[in-house]
Amino acid sequence: RKLSALRQLYRFLIAEMIIQEDPTHGFSGPKKARSLPKTLSIAEVDRLIESASRRADQTAGAERYRAVRLYCLLEVLYATGLRVSELVSLPRDVLTGDGQVLTVKGKGGRERIVPLTSNARSALQSYLQLGAEPGDSLSPTVATRWLFPSKSAQGHLTRQRFGQDLKELAEEATIDPERVSPHVLRHAFASHLLDRGADLRAVQQLLGHADISTTEIYTHVLQERLKKLIEQHHPLATGKKD
Repeated sequence: RKLSALRQLYRFLIAEMIIQEDPTHGFSGPKKARSLPKTLSIAEVDRLIESASRRADQTAGAERYRAVRLYCLLEVLYATGLRVSELVSLPRDVLTGDGQVLTVKGKGGRERIVPLTSNARSALQSYLQLGAEPGDSLSPTVATRWLFPSKSAQGHLTRQRFGQDLKELAEEATIDPERVSPHVLRHAFASHLLDRGADLRAVQQLLGHADISTTEIYTHVLQERLKKLIEQHHPLATGKKD
């Protein structure tokens, strides 16, 4: 603010021909530091998934449909790192093929292919079987345009509804609900991949970032990993003995 005020003042003084040179010329303003993405630990994500799986096994009737759907959404989200808008609006035909990958249309209409883990494929299979058996009264997941249909105006599950379900699940998993959201799980997906040695370019493609500078918000994970490597393996690191 001070630099901006001074620039305006000197521009005025130059315009009024009171001074001839702008002493603020060449000074760049301070850039706002990028905040680190909020994320969850691997153990916390495991607790969320375990709670969702337990709820799916223990509920019945209409509640079972919601529980199985939530478990499926959670497994797919953590396996792929999709944006929540991409996840809830997945078309039914996204599963055509061998079921090993999803073809996702992201921002700007750009398509990308993301692989599915075995757990995510299993969760999807269990979800798609609901309502498909004769006499099954659960909400059908077949003969619809959307993979996750609902009675919303859009015709598919809304991101707000998914977010609410996640916060309820967080309470069951003894995690602060304020720390849990679909976007936090997307951050967890990227952070955990990089922490396990994934290439930044590969993570960029999986997340659907057009520019790698967007993916670089996760470089703090890489820095921490390099720090640990040096502490553990460098002969002159603190605590190392000959």
